[in-house]
Amino acid sequence: MHEISPLLIANRGEIAIRIARTARRLGVRSVAIHSVADNDSPHLQAADIAMAIGGEMPTKSYLDGPAIIAAAQRAGARAVHPGYGFLAENALFAEAVLKAGLIFIGPPPAAIAAMGDKGRARARVGEAGIAILPGYDGADQSLPAMRDAAAAIGYPVMIKAAAGGGGRGMRLLERPEDLAAALRAATAEAETAFGDGRLILERALIAPRHIEIQIFADHSGNCIHLGERDCSIQRRHQKIIEEAPSPVLDERQRAAMGEAAIAIARLIGYVGAGTVEFLRDRNGKFYFMEMNTRLQVEHPVTELLTGIDLVEWQLRIACGEDLPLREHEVRSAGHAIEVRLCAEDPADGFMPRTGRVLCWEAGPGVRSEAALAEGLAILPHYDPMLAKLIAHAPDRAQAIARLTAALAETTLLGVATNRAFLLHILRDPAFVAGDDVSTAFIATHFPDDTSRATPLESADWALAAWLSVAASTIAAGWEAPWRGWSNALPLPRPWRLIALGPRNHEREGRIACDRGGAIVHLDGEEIDIRGVPAAARAQGVAEIGGRTVDYRFAWADDKLWLKIGEKDLLFWPQSRIGRAAAGAHDHDGALRAPMTARVIAMQVALGDRVEEGQAMLSLEAMKMEITVTAPRSGNVMRLDIAPGDQVTLGQILAFIGKGDAESARG
Repeated sequence: MHEISPLLIANRGEIAIRIARTARRLGVRSVAIHSVADNDSPHLQAADIAMAIGGEMPTKSYLDGPAIIAAAQRAGARAVHPGYGFLAENALFAEAVLKAGLIFIGPPPAAIAAMGDKGRARARVGEAGIAILPGYDGADQSLPAMRDAAAAIGYPVMIKAAAGGGGRGMRLLERPEDLAAALRAATAEAETAFGDGRLILERALIAPRHIEIQIFADHSGNCIHLGERDCSIQRRHQKIIEEAPSPVLDERQRAAMGEAAIAIARLIGYVGAGTVEFLRDRNGKFYFMEMNTRLQVEHPVTELLTGIDLVEWQLRIACGEDLPLREHEVRSAGHAIEVRLCAEDPADGFMPRTGRVLCWEAGPGVRSEAALAEGLAILPHYDPMLAKLIAHAPDRAQAIARLTAALAETTLLGVATNRAFLLHILRDPAFVAGDDVSTAFIATHFPDDTSRATPLESADWALAAWLSVAASTIAAGWEAPWRGWSNALPLPRPWRLIALGPRNHEREGRIACDRGGAIVHLDGEEIDIRGVPAAARAQGVAEIGGRTVDYRFAWADDKLWLKIGEKDLLFWPQSRIGRAAAGAHDHDGALRAPMTARVIAMQVALGDRVEEGQAMLSLEAMKMEITVTAPRSGNVMRLDIAPGDQVTLGQILAFIGKGDAESARG
């Protein structure tokens, strides 16, 4: 392994830690790189050497190929591992690494390029006799050409970015009249994400399964597959749950998909780890979708099934070794399933969220991959995925049960996540049954924000009220009516809380605290709490109305982050809000940022007349791009931002008044 030591890891977060772990086990020294924003990231401690490479934005750091290669040369590195994302599937970067005299831990640049252009990849695979969906990948990207192509393909049509994947630039089009707007939005997103706005069209399969095959090839021409992963549970065309084996494949179809994947790899002279992705319709027919020429986020699923360290295989093949196993020697046992814990709010259209980690602890009994630590800032510049939990068991039911138990005990305070929503999916009867799962699962079973929201019960309010009075770090500075218990006869004191979320809820009542708990008055109900408040971040237990509940909490900026049972909640004691919050929504013409993000485009200027629902600007954060629309009709009387600006959740971006344009400009 001396040929690749030191090894520079051209990535960040959990995948950088994952690669460094295997490198260390093999005696390979590793070099971590980091942006200014990642000065305190845990992935730096996982490597032997850490090197700063640039600014907080990815384009100035993790996407700056020349800076990364220069860092590798300064560190004396002999090889570069790109991980996934960023430059992992950039053929020009791979070629530059090789030209610099370094080893690239990945396929040849020509193989990356062959699969990097989705249109050309479709054509090449189709010519090889492997089924592809009817589509259009022509050079003419004009609206008339695309309209004719869509009509020839037949609706529904899927719009995809030609130069990339990961759900960026994808739009499902069901009606011809929506084509023009969808093409504009997809082109803009593809240009932002990949620097290339070219699009392809493809016949859309309704509710297919998304199944991928893990392949490996060496320099001697050997190529095998390691089975499939079913990645059908998705939001925004991005995976959040992956499992293997697929509940719907039999051995005949598994073998057929594996053979097709190997044929595609051989077609392009592939070397290393790769994943060939297919869509499977309800009749069992499968179609080539794309090939990811890198390690996948969900690779631990295959590792737990086979006992193979895929990163080790990558490193050995890069050193010129042959594959350690032949196809007939690969063994797979049991069932494995993974969830992606993401910084987002499912009850607000899966909008990404930022924050600072106050408490992190993965549940027991499963494999955890994360780069989290207390005090770490979760920033809008990078992917919202924070951690992965992967369970392995003798069968699917036991694997789901094991993962559910671990996820229920997982704690992450300080940033909104999809943890509770993932639990809803894992417990959904249709998911547990397994045979009716598809890429439309979330849209079918959790179709709107309300269905994905965490319901608040009286016990939640009562516990939050108790902790906000009796366990607040700032309670000692409050005036007497807001303090906790005393050794005198407990007297009822007022409490007032806002539960923060997409739709804030406010409740108030009175509370009488004593050394053994409290009586909380809420909507004419008396709720008895028995227990002593736990220390912040520590596991606590309380009896609420005769029911025992586990909880953890932490304070930040006078706000209470609370995990109660399986719910993750955020409360703001109204006593600390004052008039600022009360008047926060006095002006219904205020345009507010729906997430912490960067402004990437403006569609209006100061003084313009806009109609309610008209596009005003575009925001991008954590690999998600959204269009913000006018809250009402009127004139743009105030405009406080410009392209490139960073904005925070709830920040007023503009104000739509009812005056005329001249007064707005004046």
